[in-house]
Amino acid sequence: MKEMPQLIVMLTYNDMTVENAVEVFEKCKDSQAKYFGMKEEPLAADEMKKLYSRMKECGKTTALEVVAYTDEECIKGAELAVKCGCDILMGTVFSDEVNELCKKHGLKYMPFVGNVYDRPSVLDGEIDDIIEEAKGYIAKGAYGIDLLGYRYVADAKLLNSRLVEALDAPVCIAGSVNSYERLDEIKKTSPWAFTIGSAFFEKDYDDDMCTAINKVCEYMKKD
Repeated sequence: MKEMPQLIVMLTYNDMTVENAVEVFEKCKDSQAKYFGMKEEPLAADEMKKLYSRMKECGKTTALEVVAYTDEECIKGAELAVKCGCDILMGTVFSDEVNELCKKHGLKYMPFVGNVYDRPSVLDGEIDDIIEEAKGYIAKGAYGIDLLGYRYVADAKLLNSRLVEALDAPVCIAGSVNSYERLDEIKKTSPWAFTIGSAFFEKDYDDDMCTAINKVCEYMKKD
């Protein structure tokens, strides 16, 4: 039996952390979601560190998703994740240096795959190439893959299902999970996890964010 995909609540809108992330988390800390995360911009590092510490006090597993495409930016993002004491580093274009930094500090590294660009991120590339790229990163010791499935310029459903099926490692489908139809697709594909950020702030699931989080969690439990 496949395990239920986990929701990672991202306190982000359009691939940027919301300015009132602390306030939003406090309102949602007692929701059913076990995983919470942010992006590397625009909050100050000290503010992020305090918020991640607060998340852990509340029993949450924490993630930082770094939307970066150069070696310098990716390493800087990884160092920020270390400083903040995050559990999972998502994003970055795969880097051997970032991979080694994550291993050294016990972070679970889940890099992007495919040709990722812009912010909010866009993904393109041939599905077969993306799968082989992902397998290569796992072989190098990455924990899993951050797949921008619904940001894919071609057949997102096909990419999601094929990558999850082909990879013997955790896959997180990140970005633009903004409808119950897509939640149904995620149930069928059964990745390890998926993220929702902007869709909560755009009130796609409910006007109240905490209620929306719980609605998504309950929906994922249904057969």
